[in-house]
Amino acid sequence: MIHVQEIEKKRNTLKEFVDFPWELYRNDPYWVPPLHGQMIRTLMGVNNPLLANGPHTFFLAYDKSGSGRKVVGRIMVGVNEKLNREKKKNEGYISLFESVNNKEVAFALFQAAAGWLKKKGLSVMVGPVSPTNGDDSRGVLIKGFDGPPVLMNSYNPPYYQEFFNEFGFEKQMDLFAYHLKAEEMDVARYGRVVAYAMKRYNFRIDRFDRKNVLREAKDIKKILDLAMPETWEHLTPPSLEEIFQEMQALIRFMDEDLVYIARSGDEPIGFVVALPDYNQVLKKVNGRLFPFGFAKFLWYRRKITGIRIFMQFVIPKFRNKAVNSAIYHRLMLEAARKGYTFGEGSTIAEMNKESIRNVERVGGRLYRIYRIYCKEL
Repeated sequence: MIHVQEIEKKRNTLKEFVDFPWELYRNDPYWVPPLHGQMIRTLMGVNNPLLANGPHTFFLAYDKSGSGRKVVGRIMVGVNEKLNREKKKNEGYISLFESVNNKEVAFALFQAAAGWLKKKGLSVMVGPVSPTNGDDSRGVLIKGFDGPPVLMNSYNPPYYQEFFNEFGFEKQMDLFAYHLKAEEMDVARYGRVVAYAMKRYNFRIDRFDRKNVLREAKDIKKILDLAMPETWEHLTPPSLEEIFQEMQALIRFMDEDLVYIARSGDEPIGFVVALPDYNQVLKKVNGRLFPFGFAKFLWYRRKITGIRIFMQFVIPKFRNKAVNSAIYHRLMLEAARKGYTFGEGSTIAEMNKESIRNVERVGGRLYRIYRIYCKEL
């Protein structure tokens, strides 16, 4: 017998919600455990812009057919009121969906989420979205099951796609991940193009300055306000506070040599954010830094071989002036200097043609696809 229950937003009840994937993926060699304590803090709302933007709740599915009860699925559901207000939408979201390979469980969770959203007057259900409104855990993996995910990307069994399709969800959009090999990048050729463009169009590439975080955050906001297309229905430019919250969430993973802001004089014109693939480390510590995981964390982080390129934007006035190429070139040089052998550019929305062209131009190969679904309520 399957029973779905809404749980309270308390540390002890959220622990059951967070613990479930350890059971689900116990025998899966590719699953990467998140940091357990960090995930609980995120769901409690610490440095979490999404949960600050509207009501939300959590559901657990239990199997009560035996003598006790066993968790067999979970889902988070909520409303991003900021997105609805700015994009004139009436939708709710789902996130962090997980289920055993049982259609009854998955459908019961979807029904619970849909019912909760209907009661709040919402007409569309979208997801899975990032649980922080960032670039983490977005979408259902539908292509590329042959290896572990790169930092903060989704991972799930192949049967999830069947659950969404059969429940009546439709594709809203696909998100792409591109694999780049350092050895295949023509750094010298790009160096000549970049040097010419930087001189002709009068811009430079500055390394992220951790000592001037407020200035860096303000400049990133200026770029996003100008560069994020209004036609992107799934995103709105973040507030300065939201950018700070995202920085706080990523700070433990940040390497300033992989984050750059392009400027022309004092004007910020573009930026790129890349992080080392700490999933290679998190796999070793099994979600726990203390008491013994921290030593492993410090040891294995020196052995990381790849990076994930999260975000890259250029303001309209400086597009088609090789700013993208200049940023990528600087990033490639620093990544190679630090011994990284591959990069992943992700997750790029399928309608973001400019970013797709840029990553393919430097040799990126599409190797994973994540899908965000929607359903009329």
